[in-house]
Amino acid sequence: MRESNIAAVEGYLDAIRSKDLSRAPIAPDIFFTDPLVGELTGEDAWRGFVGQLLPAINGVTVKQHVAEGDYVSVLWEADTVWGIIPILELFRVEDGRVKEARAFLDPRPIQNA
Repeated sequence: MRESNIAAVEGYLDAIRSKDLSRAPIAPDIFFTDPLVGELTGEDAWRGFVGQLLPAINGVTVKQHVAEGDYVSVLWEADTVWGIIPILELFRVEDGRVKEARAFLDPRPIQNA
């Protein structure tokens, strides 16, 4: 289970890296939260929010995974037009799809742009 959950999260981040959100293994009722948007529920809401950020993302670098049960925590960096933004994101994976994603980051570089 650990490796398959990490693979699902890697697929999520690869979709962002490749700017092809159709590749993201997310649940139709995904719950997503971060300091920029607050809380979103549903695939369309997630794709709408993340899709608007894609033009500003130049790269994604994974620093570390920590996995336990259905949860995978990932420390990753987004290389953006606002600089490198470190992100700690907690994922819950269910049936090979990301069901929940909680991103923790300092939003000031984006908000102050």
